[in-house]
Order: sequence, then C-alpha cells, then structure tokens
Amino acid sequence: MLHLLPYLNEQLTEAGCDEAGRGCLAGPVVAAAVILPKDFKHELLNDSKQLTEKQRQKLRPIIEQEAIAWAVSFVNHQEIDEINILKASYLAMHRSVDQLTTKPEHLLIDGNRFIPYKGIEHTCVVKGDGKYLSIAAASVLAKTHRDDYMEKMHEQYPHYAWDKNKGYPTKAHRAGIKEHGISPFHRKTFRLLDEQMSLF
Repeated sequence: MLHLLPYLNEQLTEAGCDEAGRGCLAGPVVAAAVILPKDFKHELLNDSKQLTEKQRQKLRPIIEQEAIAWAVSFVNHQEIDEINILKASYLAMHRSVDQLTTKPEHLLIDGNRFIPYKGIEHTCVVKGDGKYLSIAAASVLAKTHRDDYMEKMHEQYPHYAWDKNKGYPTKAHRAGIKEHGISPFHRKTFRLLDEQMSLF
C-alpha cells in the first residue's frame, strides 16, 4: 500500500489543493483546499481516482471533521466558457484558499502549473493527489461535492446520464446531446460531439 506524505515542510501551515471536473462537458469545475493536522492518518486516503465512490463518501466527513480548515469552490460552466478551463481551475482553487478559516503559509498544488495566489508560496506536484495527504484530501472533497451537484442536476436533465458519468464525455452523455441538444449547463467552448454538429 502506498503511503502518502503528511507534508512537504513540517514548519509551515500547508494547504493541499486539487480540482475535479476539468475534462467534463457540462457543469462546474470544483476545487478544494484542505489543511490537515501534521499527524493526520487514515489508511483509506489516497488519490480520489483510486478510490471507489463508497470509499470517497466514507472519507469525506472524516476529512471535513478532522481538517484544521477546508473549503470547496465552484466555477460554473459560463465562467469556464468565458475564461477557459485552465484559468477556471486556478480560479476555483483561489476561491477555495480564500475561504479557508486558517490562512496557509504554503500551497501544495496538484499539477504542473498554477497562477500564484496573493503572495502565498506554492509548490506544484505532478500527480500530487497520489503523493501528499492534503492534496489527496482535497481531491476527495472536490470530487464528492461535484458528484453530489451533478446527481442533483441529473434530476432536472435526465437525458445525459449525469448520475453515472457526472458530466464526463461518455457514449451515453454524447448520445443524449445528439438526441436532445444541449442543456443550459453544457460548456459551449468544449467539443460536445465527435463531429461537433451545430448545436446552438
């Protein structure tokens, strides 16, 4: 079993940041920022993509209760279309850090790039959600909060199978777009159909 690292710098208050939903065709991109106690341990916690839905749902309340501070932020489909998905991902992370009740001294960012945030030092870690506990915790919160949102949206727009695909480009999702057109929550700057028919 892979053991994730508790921190990069023991002396600093570190927040792990990660996002969910970057590759989706519909809905928001969601980011979380989490500051964990330095001695936090949980045998289940790993990169959210390596966990089952049940495991993520089990971990979420534990992380939310035991974290020193945590926050989750949404950047909606319209904002994504206006500024592009990469900038929207950074904006979601910035909003999450903004909301933390304890100010971090350092940010651990999942990925290889980031727009600096208000003078707080940051370190980008490729596949960081499989390396650091705080980034893994952020990945679990971002994913579970976004999944819950997409399941609620599925009740209003059942044609796209969002309860199963959460907005990712699956065959069922694309078939729904082809048959019913797009919903108000689709990202119009994304390639929604393989042949990109005139949808709008």
